[in-house]
Amino acid sequence: MNQLSMKSIFRYILSFVCLIALSTSNHAQVAPNLGTVKNFVLFSADGAVTMNTSAFSIITGDFGTGNPATTSTGFGNVNGNQHDGDAIGLAAGADLLLAYNELNAMAPTLFPASAVLGNGDTLIKGIYEIKSVASLNNTLYLDAKGDANAVFIIQIQGAFSSSANAKVRLINGAMACNVFWKVEGKIDLATGTYMVGTMIANNDEIVMGSGDTLVGRAFSTTGAITINKLFAYMPLGCDVPVLTGPTAPPLGATACFSLFATTGAVANTGVSTFTGDIGSNSTTAPTGFVAANVTGTIHLVADSATAQAASDLALAYTYLDTMPVDIQLMFPAQFGNNLVLTPHTYLLDAATTLIDTVVLNAQGNANAVFVIKINGALSTSVNSRVKLINGTQSNNVYWKVEGAVSINDNSTFVGTVIVNNGALGSLNTGVNLKGRLLTTNGAIATTALVITAGGIPSTGCGTGPLSLSSAQIDNASIIIYPNPFTSTTTIRVMDASAQHNYVLKVYNALGMEVQSLLLNTEETRFKSEQTSGVYFYRVIDNGQLVQSGKLVVQ
Repeated sequence: MNQLSMKSIFRYILSFVCLIALSTSNHAQVAPNLGTVKNFVLFSADGAVTMNTSAFSIITGDFGTGNPATTSTGFGNVNGNQHDGDAIGLAAGADLLLAYNELNAMAPTLFPASAVLGNGDTLIKGIYEIKSVASLNNTLYLDAKGDANAVFIIQIQGAFSSSANAKVRLINGAMACNVFWKVEGKIDLATGTYMVGTMIANNDEIVMGSGDTLVGRAFSTTGAITINKLFAYMPLGCDVPVLTGPTAPPLGATACFSLFATTGAVANTGVSTFTGDIGSNSTTAPTGFVAANVTGTIHLVADSATAQAASDLALAYTYLDTMPVDIQLMFPAQFGNNLVLTPHTYLLDAATTLIDTVVLNAQGNANAVFVIKINGALSTSVNSRVKLINGTQSNNVYWKVEGAVSINDNSTFVGTVIVNNGALGSLNTGVNLKGRLLTTNGAIATTALVITAGGIPSTGCGTGPLSLSSAQIDNASIIIYPNPFTSTTTIRVMDASAQHNYVLKVYNALGMEVQSLLLNTEETRFKSEQTSGVYFYRVIDNGQLVQSGKLVVQ
């Protein structure tokens, strides 16, 4: 073999070894250890953290500074705790510097040809270095190629900025918790930027524009952080724990009721519908309720069921009243405004007004529990909403209110409301409540609304079995209740808007259609024409199947 061939073979072997080494190094790349600062969404080790109060920002995660002489300012209700120079803030400041040093010491292996990231380009996992100022334009894709542990580290040896509406998108399993930006200078994100990952600005400030979204964290080692109408939340996964919230209170016999007062009167005006028992443990009989519109028992006199409910309600109230608080929302008069809450115990330490919308985000955990404790009365604006996302179940939401409750016209409210020494006195026209209303000492007055209690025990309530889960209420297009039934049942359409054209079709065990019914109102009484047995139904909307299940005629 000649000398040239030997040299060629040697080069091939050397190249192969280098590629293997690079691949192994890239595969073994791990994220830096954030320590205690991982619980923060906005944090400066030394500078001020400021929110523009002219527009509401939606923040999930702790925020603050490690400087005892500096106070975070301008923040409204935040789904997290503020730490300014306290023990937690000081520890986070120290851990942030360690994380920065760890990122700074990592040897880069990939060097983008341009300092302008984005414009449809895609990055795979690895350690990238840009030896100058850099910017983000249009869309940058981070591709994990199916590896959920893929880590992306971008080291920028200068300032970093974005153009308006620039975006970082994660594809093929990439996770925001595994993305890190180490910037030697100012981070300045323009209006409408969608940013992903943990950003660390060294020795300079971070400025985020109006309408920006941050799925990650924004940290500075010494500079200020300024935000304006920002939607920011800590990334899920990696070492971020799954939130379960507190343990739900034991409702006991009160779980059977949609409306219950220990001592006050219970009354209704107008056409209302209820799922769950109705009653009071007082000598005053409930008034204004039509039996055909109540799926449950109307307890016209105090009985053993109302006596047990009164006792169990007192226990449930005490349980909630003594429950430790995770997060205090500091501005009760501004509750709502699209605030996003995660599974925790919250406190509003004064009379509270729900304005517009509050969002309850279970983060994919259908068993997660939310408790909102209010030391004062609760009222809502017209058309207010409690919105459930990412698996939240109405049966896992609890409100403890020290005062009267007023839910205004056409509002959508969710959860079990336990009122202490206050009236549920203004539950107005068009209200749709998925839950139950309970008071220890006060009257209940409803007007032309719909209340559907979920999680009702399958036996032991009123005169017969009642069973409708919270998941059924929250996720169904159509609710058929009761089911099983003898000859008639109620079919409730959850969205009866004109764009829908629901038709119920009933089939026997052989698959033959035996009955059909047009569902063109919010509630329809269905009378079965069949003998006792198990039947199957389908609900068709504009030619599309939207729901199916069993009907049991007894």
